[in-house]
Amino acid sequence: MEKNAKIYVAGHRGLVGSAIVRSLEKAGYTNIVKRTHSELDLTNQAAVVEFFEKERPDYVVLAAAHVGGINANQTYPADFIYINSMIQCNVIKAAHDFKVKKLLFLGSSCIYPKMAPQPMTEDALLTGPLETTNEGYAIAKIAGLEMCKFFKRQYGDDFISCMPTNLYGPNDNFNLQNSHVLPALIRKFDDAKKADAPTVELWGTGKPLREFLYVDDMADACVYLLENYSGEQHVNIGTGKEISIKDLAEIVKEIVGFKGEIVWNSDMPDGTPRKLMDVSKLHNIGWKEKVSLRDGIRMEYEWYLAQDEEELKK
Repeated sequence: MEKNAKIYVAGHRGLVGSAIVRSLEKAGYTNIVKRTHSELDLTNQAAVVEFFEKERPDYVVLAAAHVGGINANQTYPADFIYINSMIQCNVIKAAHDFKVKKLLFLGSSCIYPKMAPQPMTEDALLTGPLETTNEGYAIAKIAGLEMCKFFKRQYGDDFISCMPTNLYGPNDNFNLQNSHVLPALIRKFDDAKKADAPTVELWGTGKPLREFLYVDDMADACVYLLENYSGEQHVNIGTGKEISIKDLAEIVKEIVGFKGEIVWNSDMPDGTPRKLMDVSKLHNIGWKEKVSLRDGIRMEYEWYLAQDEEELKK
């Protein structure tokens, strides 16, 4: 990739997209194109075609998506499959029509079957039923992966896909109604510390195992794949390491400086017992994460403290 090549990052304001922009800039790429949703509605095919015709990007990173928590996915499954399918179809087809040199599409961990063997390899895709709570979103993401594969197979387009594990870092979501576990822990412990509360209640038993990757490491892997990978199969991006929610909570508690006790509410659900990515393919391509979990949590907490508190909680 030429350092002055025009690179369009779709979804540049989100957790993933903003990290990819930072990583590209750090690597010396100087011509990054961005559009907010109000400037370019990716579900509008005519608008997407007009954008590609005008800008003619050399490379595209498709990190834009309509996302939400379990409640939103269960309540609005038609919205999740429709909006995400439209975004992907419009951008991928335009990238083909306007001869983009390379496109990177980002998937989601929900693409794998609910009961996929652990750790999950890329070959587990489409081998069993999906988790029903976010099936609409998962099917849309699977369609995006397959579109990239088939455009490569039929037309020779250099369209690749990756599948990141659980991510955290700057621009994370700290709203307790729909945030993921790590930012939720940071928020809960920080709130309790400020209130001088004696305890923090956490859901479940703390036994489930999860894998976490600092978002700037994920972005670094994406840039590495753009520069070094052109295979048909998607690539898992993760650490290949897991930690129990209980041990994770203890680390966050220590970093935040909360001195009270953790109370586990075992009446609440634990969720999937284990969700680990097999990242041997990525390691064989030549990339490995750099940020340890403890250092990453410390950096995310420092970022959290530097933000406007009311904005974070929206």
